[in-house]
Amino acid sequence: MENTFAIHLEGRDTPFPCRGGETVLEALDRAWGPGGRAMIGAKRIPTGCRRGGCGVCRVQVLAGRYRTGPTGRNHVSVEEEGEGYALACRLTPESDLTVRPALKVPVRAEIPPYTLSPPGRGPG
Repeated sequence: MENTFAIHLEGRDTPFPCRGGETVLEALDRAWGPGGRAMIGAKRIPTGCRRGGCGVCRVQVLAGRYRTGPTGRNHVSVEEEGEGYALACRLTPESDLTVRPALKVPVRAEIPPYTLSPPGRGPG
């Protein structure tokens, strides 16, 4: 008989079930329909590629035991992994879990300001 674990989303009263061997994202799809429409107040766990490549479904595990599948280090660093960060599409519970959405906002490169030259005068 397979284990079923309760996944508690921070800020939501009712947990959802996750079958043994199933990822948190697969369980979200089963519980709330494709696209992981797990609303947590104004927050949600969004979905993307479902294979660990895009990093959109990033969460932080606050409590519980789990294992993770391959994930790009640009989405979850070794240090972050030690702090409980993972991708829901690669997160398989081994006990009941408490998680919260943890979307990583990309850092934008500093773009130098554009300066207009007077008419007829190009740069240089």
